Formats: sequence, C-alpha cells, structure tokens
Amino acid sequence: MHKTRGFTLVELIIVITIIGILIAIAVPSYQNHLRKGRRAEAQGFLTQVAQRQQQYLLDARTYAFTLADLGLTPPATVSSHYAISIAGAANPPQFTVSADPAASTVQAADGVLSLTHTGQKQRLVSGVDKGW
Repeated sequence: MHKTRGFTLVELIIVITIIGILIAIAVPSYQNHLRKGRRAEAQGFLTQVAQRQQQYLLDARTYAFTLADLGLTPPATVSSHYAISIAGAANPPQFTVSADPAASTVQAADGVLSLTHTGQKQRLVSGVDKGW
C-alpha cells in the first residue's frame, strides 16, 4: 500500500481560519498597547513642560508662550503622534499645555491631553474627561 503525505485541503482551511482568528484578536490589542505607550510618552513630556514653566515663572515672572522660550523640543516619538501647544495669559500668570493627537494616527481615538498651571490633568475624548 502507498502512504500519502501532505495536508488535505480541509486541514489547510482549518489552520488558515485559526490564524485569522488569532490575528483578529492580536492586532487591536497590539495597537491599544502602542497607543497607551505613546500616551505615556506625551504625558511625560507635558509634565516636563510644566516643570520648565514653573522655573520660567521664577526667572521671568510670567509663563512662556512657546516651547522655544523654554528651550524644549518634543521628542520625535511624541511629535510624530501629537501636536504640542501652550496657551496662557500673562495676567494673572497661567498656562495650559496640551497634546492634540494627529488625526491620521492610532492616537486619534486617544483624545486631547492637557495639563494646567495648577496641575489639573485632563484627557478629553469627545468632550468627556477620561482622566490621565
């Protein structure tokens, strides 16, 4: 008798189906993991900006209006996914530094991150504060 070797079509279809299911579960989970990591990097940079703002206030008696005034540039990992901006008023001195996610990235679903001169942290997703 002749022994046949190889896979049947049914076996191949079952393996492809299992791989498809695993990919359908793994890819969104991986993207969520990347989004959280990028959010943490942006939050760390916002905190760094707030610390520099406090030092700038001690030196100049007002807050800086740009990152250049503080001598900061966002790291490439942050600037490729978020637009960092500083808003504020001179009298009384106050500021809000925010990170707006780029619409073309996975971060778009993450919402706008902001940090104020009082230390208030927000993550606004569709107008709802989700917290840091």
